[in-house]
Amino acid sequence: MNWDAVRFDWTRARAFLATAEEGSLSAAARVLKLAQPTLGRQVEALEQELGVVLFERVGRRLVLTPAGLDLLEHVRTMGEAAQRVALLASGQSHSLDGPIRISAGSAVAAHILPPVIAELRAAHPDIEITIIATGTQSDLQMREADIAIRNAQPTQNDLIAKRTPDRPAGLFARRDYLDGIGGDLSRADFIGFEGSANMARALTERGYPVEARQFRILSEAHLVQWAYVRRGMGVGLMMDEIALADPDIVRAVPGFSVPVPMWLLAHREVRTSRRVRVVYDMLAEALSQLPERPAPPP
Repeated sequence: MNWDAVRFDWTRARAFLATAEEGSLSAAARVLKLAQPTLGRQVEALEQELGVVLFERVGRRLVLTPAGLDLLEHVRTMGEAAQRVALLASGQSHSLDGPIRISAGSAVAAHILPPVIAELRAAHPDIEITIIATGTQSDLQMREADIAIRNAQPTQNDLIAKRTPDRPAGLFARRDYLDGIGGDLSRADFIGFEGSANMARALTERGYPVEARQFRILSEAHLVQWAYVRRGMGVGLMMDEIALADPDIVRAVPGFSVPVPMWLLAHREVRTSRRVRVVYDMLAEALSQLPERPAPPP
C-alpha cells in the first residue's frame, strides 16, 4: 500500500456520492443530515483536491461531467465497502457469539470465578471464555485480555474501572498442623510470597511475634501456596471465603484480618461491545456480593 498516495477525504467523497445519486445539493444535504452550504463546500473542496469539475448545473439539477462519471463508480464502490464495514462492526459489537478473555489471579480464577462462569455459560453458551490465571497484570491496552480482576487500583486513564467490595483475608492452616505445633506460631512454618518480611513485621506489630526466617516455602503463585497449606505444610494467607469453605482448614491467627482490594477492569470497548459488556456486568454483580461467612466446622 502506497500510503503517500492515499489522501482521499471520505467525507468529501461521501458528499459527492450523495449529490450524484440524489441529483441536487438540497436533496443530498437532507439524506446526510447536513446544512446545504456545508455539503456544497465539501463537494467544491473535492473538486479542488482532484483538480477537476465534477458537476455542471442544468436548470435546477446538477449533472455529472465526464470526470464526475469516471469518478462515480469508484466512489460508489467505496460507499458500498464502507456500508459493509459498518454492518460488520455493528454485528460484531451486538453479537454475543465469540471469544472473551478474563485475567485474574490464580486463587480468584480457581475458586471465585467458577460459579460466575457457570452462570455465564448457562445464560450465554455461545461465548467462548478464556481464563488467564496469572500473578502478573495482563495488559488490557495491548488486548492481552478483555476484562481483568486486579487487587490494585489501575493507573491507565483509558480503562473502565469498578471497585468491588474488599474481600477479608486471614492466616489459615490445617487443623492437624496447628494441633501438631500446639497452636504456637513461633514453631510454625509460613508459606508466602518472596519478600515476606513485611508480613512477619505486620504480624509482630499486631502482637503475634513471627520472624521472617519462618517463611520457609515461597511462591509467586497464590494457588500454589494454598496447595501447600492444604497439604498441612504450614500457615498461609487466603481470602476467608476460600479458606473457610474447606472443613480441614482453620484460622491460625484469630485476630488477624486484612482487606483484599478487588478492581474489575475493562478496555473502553466495554461501551460498544455487547459481549464484553454482558460479561463485565455479570462479573461486577457477582463480585459485589460478598458470600455469607461459612459456618465453622464442628
